[in-house]
Amino acid sequence: MDIQSLFGLDGKVALVTGGATGIGRMACEALVRAGATVLMASRKGDACEAVAAELNALGASGKAIGFAGDVGSEAGVDALVAAVKERTDTLDILMNNAGITWGAPLGDFPHKAWEKVMNVNVAGMFDLTQKLLPMLIASGSVDDPARVINVGSVMGEREMGDGAYSYSMSKAAVHHMTRILGKELAGKHVTVNALAPGPFVSKMTAFATHDEDTREKVGKDVPVGRVGRDEDIAGCMLFLCGRGGAYVTGAIIPVSGGINVMSGPNIFEQALH
Repeated sequence: MDIQSLFGLDGKVALVTGGATGIGRMACEALVRAGATVLMASRKGDACEAVAAELNALGASGKAIGFAGDVGSEAGVDALVAAVKERTDTLDILMNNAGITWGAPLGDFPHKAWEKVMNVNVAGMFDLTQKLLPMLIASGSVDDPARVINVGSVMGEREMGDGAYSYSMSKAAVHHMTRILGKELAGKHVTVNALAPGPFVSKMTAFATHDEDTREKVGKDVPVGRVGRDEDIAGCMLFLCGRGGAYVTGAIIPVSGGINVMSGPNIFEQALH
C-alpha cells in the first residue's frame, strides 16, 4: 500500500471559501502541500491574494490562487461560480468554509441576526454546492469520487447557544445538509462530509484565542486539554479528500477535542464518596 497515493492530491483542483483565515487557511495549506491547485475565495479578495502568495512561496508541489467571492447572496454565489469557471475547467474538491456569527444574550438576540447568518452559513453553502455540482460530478468516479467538505461546528452538535443562537442552529443545519446531500450524491460519485470543529485560532474566535495565555485558559475547558491546531485540520482534510477517504460519505467529523462527548456530572458521585 502506497501511503502517498492514499493522501496525496497531485493534479486535483479545489475551491475553499473563506480561505484567507482560520480553518480555511489551515485547509488551504494542507491541500497545497499535498499537491492540489487551490482556489481561495473570500469577501476580502486582497487577503486571499496575499495568503496565496505566502502558500506559493512554500515550495510545495501544489499552488494557490486567491480572489474575491461572497456567498452571502444569490448574486454573490453566481459571481463566485463564474469566477471559478474562469480559472478552471475541472473541480475535484469543494470546501464550504465561509461562515459568519452573531453574538447577543437571550432576550436581546435580534431578528436580523437570523437572516444574515442563515444566508451565508446555510443558503449560500447549499446554493454554491448545487451550482458547482456539474463540475464535481464530471470529475468524480466510482474509485475516486469528487469531495465536498462542509464546515459545521461542535456548537451545532451539542446544546450550546452561548449567545450565538443563529450560528449554532445554522451549523446544526449544515450537519443535516451534509447527511442529505451525502445520501443523494453518493450514486453520482460525489462524497459529502463535514467537520465539526471546537475552538481553533481564527478571527471568529479571536476574543478567546488572541494570545497564548487566553488559548491556554480555553484549552483547559476542552477534554483533551488544548485548542485545535493546524495539523488537526490538515489531517482531516487529507483523509477526506484523498483516496483513503473515498469510501466515507455523510459523516460529521468531530474535530473538537472531545467537546462532542461532554456531558453532565456523574449523578451518583456524591453517593460514591
